[in-house]
Amino acid sequence: MSIDENSESEEPKVGVYVCECGINISAVVDVQDVSKYNETLQNVVTSKVYKYMCSDPGQNMIKKDIEELGLNRVVVASCSPRMHEPTFRNAVADGGLNPYLFEMTNIREHCSWVHKDSPEEATEKAKDLIRMAVAKARLLEPLEKSEVPVEPTAVVIGAGIAGIQAALSIADNGFKVYLVERTPSVGGRMSQLDKTFPTLDCSACILTPRMVDVARHPNIELLTYSEVTEVSGYIGNFSVKITKKPRYIDIEKCVGCGLCASACRLTGRIPNEFNLGMDKRAVPYIPFPQAVPLKFTIDGSRCLMVTRGKCGDHPLCAEACDADAIDFEQKPEEIELKVGTIVIASGFDMYDPSHKPEYGYGKYKNVITGLEFERLVSSSGPTGGHIEIEGVEPKNVVLIQCVGSREREEGGNSYCSRVCCMYTAKHGHLIHEKIPDANITILYTDVRAFGKGFEEFYNRVKGEGVNYVKRELEEPIEVVAKNPEGDDNLLMIKSGDAPPLEADMVVLATAIVPREDAKKKIGQVLKISTGADGFFLEAHPKLRPIDTITSGIFLAGCGQGPKDIPDTVAQASGAAKRAAIPLAQGRVELEPLKSFLVDKNCDGCAYCIDPCPYNALTLIEYMKKGDMKKTVQVTEALCQGCGVCQATCPKQGIVVKGFKLAQLNAMVDAALEVA
Repeated sequence: MSIDENSESEEPKVGVYVCECGINISAVVDVQDVSKYNETLQNVVTSKVYKYMCSDPGQNMIKKDIEELGLNRVVVASCSPRMHEPTFRNAVADGGLNPYLFEMTNIREHCSWVHKDSPEEATEKAKDLIRMAVAKARLLEPLEKSEVPVEPTAVVIGAGIAGIQAALSIADNGFKVYLVERTPSVGGRMSQLDKTFPTLDCSACILTPRMVDVARHPNIELLTYSEVTEVSGYIGNFSVKITKKPRYIDIEKCVGCGLCASACRLTGRIPNEFNLGMDKRAVPYIPFPQAVPLKFTIDGSRCLMVTRGKCGDHPLCAEACDADAIDFEQKPEEIELKVGTIVIASGFDMYDPSHKPEYGYGKYKNVITGLEFERLVSSSGPTGGHIEIEGVEPKNVVLIQCVGSREREEGGNSYCSRVCCMYTAKHGHLIHEKIPDANITILYTDVRAFGKGFEEFYNRVKGEGVNYVKRELEEPIEVVAKNPEGDDNLLMIKSGDAPPLEADMVVLATAIVPREDAKKKIGQVLKISTGADGFFLEAHPKLRPIDTITSGIFLAGCGQGPKDIPDTVAQASGAAKRAAIPLAQGRVELEPLKSFLVDKNCDGCAYCIDPCPYNALTLIEYMKKGDMKKTVQVTEALCQGCGVCQATCPKQGIVVKGFKLAQLNAMVDAALEVA
């Protein structure tokens, strides 16, 4: 018989272990005093202190005491359960005890770290927390994990470099992948770049082969010009609804010849989004020359046939198309996929500097963003790679960093966007390369050249004559016309007490920001959270930086936070491996800390159903003694054990395993005792 089989009926024998955490805890909390106090608590048979409880010797101490002292409950007072609760559960299980007969309390973040100036109070608080944990531990019950089968298929949302890498990695492991992209082509933001720092490789030269690979891979199905509209289910068994938007062109027939675009009545009138509105396109368009798939799309929001039902006497595009690919009868198509795991690689937006009118963006045509500069300098851009504004080549260029980053006042973002220092250095180099006699000045607050080869690249750019001028972060910058009444387009850049700079082009290093629909659309559909900065929130910043709080959904790329291309690719590879593990195993274990119904107390009032954030509860009817009764059914795979249902139920008809009311009440009673 295992130790835990009689744990419910036996008298509780509790072992309490206090971790010094090096000096993180012991430098403030008197751990020896706390340990002596623990010995006075009901049912505590041993209390010990160790420097690092999470280490092998610390875990072995627990295992040994379970065997020799007959412990049937274990309490560890150390750091956050988010960090080491799985560690200690495994140790308890290795000792022969059910892993859920373990309770952990946090005396580091809750005591030593927040009461550094009050050691006595921190010590007393540690005693309180441990007393509460022991009170709950006495009432713990053995719990068992359950298993569910896994659909061996994944969906990747977003087909920038992160999504492409994730899809290829999962597909190379032998699993089917659906790659969903809301625009007509894969490639994302990276496709808009000219060169990449610090090696100055051509962005398209790196990206295009991967785009082709993802289109040709036998295990990948591309769903471009499509959006995820609904996600339900749970890890291993997600149901994903996708809307395929009508292209009004049959991509099986389209050969990408461009005759439709040339014939369009509105050719040259529609702002080209890929080039950020710096040139025009037709209603039928391909986003960029290397697009995958290389098929045209008719912009339904601009097309006269779609919006008005009439385009002159007849649509010229259809008349010009030799392949007979134009199809104005197309409608949005709804498809539903069954997948086991999901990777979110939904990308990012760039900060709109018009929120900061002092920079003159939108007022002066020669004030542009860094991404607009990328399109200017690109050979496939609106000027064929010539750096010019309205045909004029600049001779004095000022690049301003931290626009929208590291700004605490309203309208900005307090975080660093990580890539701006280096892409500004790259821009300085490209200007020097294409306009050797240009005067180039970079206004910076701090230079953060943290990556491999970054410092060397920064020094190279300075050696090319690019002038770095430091400004204080708090100093406001103002960009104004030098001659407000003139037409010479000269600008003056004022910053603090420094002499003003003259420029005929200003490039703003704008921040990476969350996609506009990240929280309200993507986050709600996938039921995942965003942090204070608006980026998707990982389950744990150190131990689970790729996982979300929803099992089976993983993060890749800048949707989780600003990062450069190498870090994006690395995270996407990690997300792919995390997503592929359940697919390979075929089954996944579910934590038992779930809600369960107390049938005798439930009267089917349904108060618990709507508040459930995971849609884990369903109202059902059943026959009982000849009468129809209502009750609630729990889908354990969806339940995350948050306890909202337990809090809203007026009759104790639904509770959470491991957090029953008796257990919580015992903690409250213990908290009200005096140590």
